[in-house]
Amino acid sequence: MPRAVKFSHYGGPEVLEVVEVPRPKPGPGEVLVRVVVAGVNPGEAGIRQGVFADMWPAVFPEGQGNDFAGWVAELGDGVREFTVGDEVIGYLPRRAQADCVVSPADVLAPKPAGIGWEAAAPLSAVGVTAWAAVDAVEPKAGDTVVVSGAAGGVGSLAVQLARLRGASVIGTAGPHNADFLRSLGVVPVEHGPGLADRLKAAAPDGIDAFVDTFGQGNVDIAIELGVPPQRVNTLADGRAVARYGVRSRAQEDVFTPQLVAELAELVAEGRLTVPISTVYPLEQVQEAYRQVQQRHTRGKIVLSLVPPDERPALAAALRA
Repeated sequence: MPRAVKFSHYGGPEVLEVVEVPRPKPGPGEVLVRVVVAGVNPGEAGIRQGVFADMWPAVFPEGQGNDFAGWVAELGDGVREFTVGDEVIGYLPRRAQADCVVSPADVLAPKPAGIGWEAAAPLSAVGVTAWAAVDAVEPKAGDTVVVSGAAGGVGSLAVQLARLRGASVIGTAGPHNADFLRSLGVVPVEHGPGLADRLKAAAPDGIDAFVDTFGQGNVDIAIELGVPPQRVNTLADGRAVARYGVRSRAQEDVFTPQLVAELAELVAEGRLTVPISTVYPLEQVQEAYRQVQQRHTRGKIVLSLVPPDERPALAAALRA
């Protein structure tokens, strides 16, 4: 039987279980996807902990995970845009960490053959989120843009997307990530006390835009340094939105399968890299969330639901 990650009450990673579930059946306009890789994201931990229970209450036993990539395994009535065996990228809130998921066909994006599964799966979540945050501050050639949490899953993509628009990028992160950021063409600046002074030194002609992926006072620093509120976007500080009128565009504001496909093409062309920190098997989902909740991850953490050595045979069987 297929497996899925579930939790039956709010709590830490220890409440997560990998359980057997019935194989779902696609309805009209839907497809069944055999998931190969699913993402692991900090916001999912907040839902599981009950932090957002008033806004997004869990229905127990609740599933988990949002972003995934896999093969189309079965078609519902009326589906014409995909065939069995096609590789796709999708987004299904609280359902993605499962061997088999049912998705509306019209929200799936094709996965280019040149992209690895681990790089493809996060694009519908952190990829779209990074695009939304960068687009909100409208970087252009000649601008200097700061990205906080620049080595994380969203930040490591945001810095690249800002550079693709011609901006010079400063990324704040821990000192152990300095060489990693340089490899992405980013000027690293250590976060923590004294950050404002270090940013002034790194950008003596001023900062034009600021993308905050981390919170913890980064928006205050952006405003202190003279960045116009309309060119600040935060993904982690709702109070700053109310205080300063800064922007807070995120994944849910811009998601379309067409945008996911565009990001996937950038990866396929080698213009965008999706750094992968750790790949865990599904059975180690608890450890994956313990790592992501430390907020020191370089790039993305993902779950592998089909081991790499089994993927060619399974793909062939689906297409037979």
